[in-house]
Amino acid sequence: MNVVLGISGSIAAYKSAEIIRLLKKRGAEVKVILTKNGAEFITKKTLETLSNYPVACDMFAKIEHYDVEHISLAKWADIVLVAPATANIIAKFATGIADDMLSTTLLAAVGRAKIVFAPAMNTQMYDSPQNQYNMQRAREFGAEFFEPSSGELACGDIGRGRMDEPVSIVNALYDMFEAKQDLKGKRFLVTAGATIEPLDPVRYITNHSSGKMGISIANAAAKRGAEVILIAGRTQDIRIDSNIKTVNILTSQDMYEAVHEHIINADVFISAAAPADFTPEDYSEQKIKKSGDELILKLKKTKDILKSVADNKGKRIHVGFAAETENLHKNAVAKLKAKNLDMIAANDVTQKGCGFAYDTNAVELFFADGTHINSGLMTKNDLAHWLINHIAERF
Repeated sequence: MNVVLGISGSIAAYKSAEIIRLLKKRGAEVKVILTKNGAEFITKKTLETLSNYPVACDMFAKIEHYDVEHISLAKWADIVLVAPATANIIAKFATGIADDMLSTTLLAAVGRAKIVFAPAMNTQMYDSPQNQYNMQRAREFGAEFFEPSSGELACGDIGRGRMDEPVSIVNALYDMFEAKQDLKGKRFLVTAGATIEPLDPVRYITNHSSGKMGISIANAAAKRGAEVILIAGRTQDIRIDSNIKTVNILTSQDMYEAVHEHIINADVFISAAAPADFTPEDYSEQKIKKSGDELILKLKKTKDILKSVADNKGKRIHVGFAAETENLHKNAVAKLKAKNLDMIAANDVTQKGCGFAYDTNAVELFFADGTHINSGLMTKNDLAHWLINHIAERF
């Protein structure tokens, strides 16, 4: 495993030396990028001695070869780990700023190497809306985070913000790099996002679905070796694994047709999208003008995608989702039975941290045999793997 270790300006930089030692002990090759502020906390000589490689610091330092250094480091790395990661370096990555060796290498590594941040900062900085926004943007560009722990900080405050311990970081890196390929040879069909039902050339009916959950599931299945087809409606700008075949659709009818086209060869069908239940009965070729104090729309039911494939599922595993606001257990079990599902993940979208607007979710997973289990609140990426673990058991 080739690791580029970025060290930014935090007192936690002293832990970086132990990270290098542990990585080398497990057979990894480590090259270090030290920022100007990072050099205030740990010396270049220490890092070069531990890594057995020159430490990169200056974008414009004299080099002994003709490779453009930030590009060659990005190509060489399997993982770019920034530990410690300050709010500043996270913000640079999230906004595409490339003004030093580390931020430039991170930008060049997107899509080439796995990018991981181990934050270290004051609690107020970590929890600030700006930092949390930047962390989420970084995740959307494919970065992952080792969440900091709680305890006494260098400033004397007590709270979250301490960089995780080196042994935990190194173990997690290896778990990440050696991700299990338990879905190799399996074919997944996943739907995600909202459909759009046009009223006229400028207006449409839709819902709040962001597509985050469905895309997280598709990405997780692809990482674990599955061949994945993603049928995506309207979604937020979320990174989709390059190994996934994506079919973009607009309407519920489009999704219905795409599912029927691609489901034949699937081993697993996961319906995580939110297709419209109703669509306008009549589409106006011209923009509907205001007249009077009200507009009455006639809607008709759309085709039920899950139910339409229920009778011919054979050995294929079918997984549904149910976004509920009341009677979660009753409504989820009824949908599970009516649509011949193997399992259904139901969530109460009125609960904080769950549903469309969040990066986290919690579901109650109901099985056809009458059992059910609660996931607890977790990130949608983690929840995707949790769900796939239960699907993988069926194989």
